[in-house]
Amino acid sequence: MNLPKLPLIAAGMALALGGALYAKPKAALPPVPRIAAPALSADTIREMTKELSSDRYEGRGPGTAGEGLTVAYIIAQFKKAGLKPGNKGSWVQEVPTVEITAKNSTALAVKAGDQALSFEFGKDVVVSSYRTAPRTELKDAPLVFVGYGINAPELGWNDYAGIDMKGKVAVILVNDPDYDAKDEAGLFKGKRMTYYGRWTYKYEEAARQGAAGALIVHDTFPAAYGWNVVESSWTGAQYFVQKANKGMDQTEANGWIQKGVAEAVLKAAGQDLTQLTAAAKQKGFKPVPLGLKASMNFDNTQRTAMSKNVIGLLPGKKRPDEYVLYTGHWDHLGRCKANAQGDDICNGAVDNATGTAMLAAIAEANVKAGPADRSQVFLAVTLEESGLLGSEYYAANPVYPLARTVGGVNMDALSPGSVSRDYQVVGGDKSELARYVAAATKAMGLAQSPESDIERGYYYRSDHFSFAKRGVPMFNLGRGNDWVQGGKAAGEAAAKRYNAEAYHGPEDEFDPAWDWSGMLQDGELFYRLGRSLAMSADWPNWHPTDEFRSIRDASRKGAK
Repeated sequence: MNLPKLPLIAAGMALALGGALYAKPKAALPPVPRIAAPALSADTIREMTKELSSDRYEGRGPGTAGEGLTVAYIIAQFKKAGLKPGNKGSWVQEVPTVEITAKNSTALAVKAGDQALSFEFGKDVVVSSYRTAPRTELKDAPLVFVGYGINAPELGWNDYAGIDMKGKVAVILVNDPDYDAKDEAGLFKGKRMTYYGRWTYKYEEAARQGAAGALIVHDTFPAAYGWNVVESSWTGAQYFVQKANKGMDQTEANGWIQKGVAEAVLKAAGQDLTQLTAAAKQKGFKPVPLGLKASMNFDNTQRTAMSKNVIGLLPGKKRPDEYVLYTGHWDHLGRCKANAQGDDICNGAVDNATGTAMLAAIAEANVKAGPADRSQVFLAVTLEESGLLGSEYYAANPVYPLARTVGGVNMDALSPGSVSRDYQVVGGDKSELARYVAAATKAMGLAQSPESDIERGYYYRSDHFSFAKRGVPMFNLGRGNDWVQGGKAAGEAAAKRYNAEAYHGPEDEFDPAWDWSGMLQDGELFYRLGRSLAMSADWPNWHPTDEFRSIRDASRKGAK
């Protein structure tokens, strides 16, 4: 699963745009094509969402019977929409995966001299392995508090300075040092989460440091989700793209511990979590060996499989070798921890049956409007919930060259509810796509509002990021909270309710009473953005100072 994302209310969680403040001289820019409102089918969106989130699909877990049903259904809908098979005559791209499920987990045992602490799997700690090995055994591994677990040479910051982590377990704070800032001023962009704050980065860096294990301290506010999300997401099967080295370059065990567990462990070491957290926010922090030893064992049930990305194509009429992407992930968590009613299917109606349905609806609308100048690719990816693996595999093995991919729109977790007066640009001021957003929102009579919850790092939490980090600009918008029906109070309440009660749980189910007007508004905006890019001769780039600019420049130079 991908803890990486919580949906903005009814937002098209695409992620990777930015930039309403930046503009080139007008003479240097071709005009943004004017796009008519699409003929979007509410029936398609509603019926596909209902079908994909039904119990018959068992939560659309990759590698399960639910995947076969899902892939077949999406292909049928893409055919019905009028698309062509998108992978050299095939509708699918195979993604080689390995499924690893931790079984027979012991408690996390921590020795502090003569004192012995024990923490229960699931309730207090969740741990799994990225390695394709039959059993994981951590025995008397020294614990080291490494602050936020960041090594950023360009910022002069290294939480691992001066320590050899081989055979040791890193205890790591969630998010980054600036997470509780009031604004965006700070080494780590203040309140706005950087990639250094993502859990994926922390495990990656711990592995680079040679650590035997990595335990992230869960805290609801900086994590942006409760322990229930961690527990439901990490206690079942975990999916990875198969590697020749069987993941042996990764840590033996990665996991999370409750904040209270961290407090107890540090107290046993004569340390205080609050004090160490304050110290870890300061440049020059050094890792703190705790003088404690941790042990934990579990078996790893393994199964290899081929999951599938589904690809449909609408060829362009003038420049068919230039491509615009529409992406959305079809997968969810499958069977998960049962709720109080005994329901153990995480149906993923909002996340992301809605986005998958929107892919087909926008494809239908584009076919009805006729081919655009550029080709349009409709990509339903797998394994988003396992760390963006389906989009990562496509981006690393693209069917259509990324150097010839102009940009795209990602759709993730479109929420039911009212139309909004505003939309939010997610990720900050990053690219030249801003003028396309300005044109589309103006045509629809919408305002642009500042991104909310920038500390949650939505920018890194969905499939757009697999393309953005390889230089492809992606539209990144979310429906705002200023709803026509009920105003900001209604929008904010709906977002809070979904995140607290349904996100990554069995309660994310289809409701026939949903208001679909907001999702239709999302779809119109996403259609306009993608269609305008497909009708343009423009090649929007990242801003000159953006982290992805040099990657895109090198890619496009090669294309020319």
